[in-house]
Amino acid sequence: MPRREEHARRLATVPIWRTGDRPAVSLPAYMTPGSAGCDLCAALETALTLPPGDRALVPTGLAIALPEGLEGQVRPRSGLAVRSGLTVLNAPGTIDADYRGEIQVALVNLGQEDIRIEPGDRIAQLVVGPVVRVVWQEVSPQEAAAHETARGAGGFGHTGISDTRPQGGRDDGRDG
Repeated sequence: MPRREEHARRLATVPIWRTGDRPAVSLPAYMTPGSAGCDLCAALETALTLPPGDRALVPTGLAIALPEGLEGQVRPRSGLAVRSGLTVLNAPGTIDADYRGEIQVALVNLGQEDIRIEPGDRIAQLVVGPVVRVVWQEVSPQEAAAHETARGAGGFGHTGISDTRPQGGRDDGRDG
């Protein structure tokens, strides 16, 4: 079995710059060696209070130039979401490779108490990953039948919420 050090880590160099007259915040940083996301900080002049149910577009004071073939995903910080209900409204928010404006985070307070966001607070995380572009091939409904699966059009809760399957397999008589 290969050792972890033997796995080549994919690195991409991404230009980053500060925008406008925003207060200086820390550059996005991985907080642990295994982190997938870099924390984004609030570039606020003064603290922002977000009442329950309210939303705000919070600036980061940063812009990036992602290379073609990559995208940025702005995601919630799990601790903030669990402890206070603060999450990213359009999670994940997508940053396209050709976007050059300031990264802003659409936050929403789904909790029951006001949330105070201080200047420099870590408010979200940015995950950068590859993008696959597709070429659509339109087919007739008859041709589409060749692509049918066992799941079919089932979605939005079609498998239920209770795990009542027998141990070790499916409850419909099929393996897997």
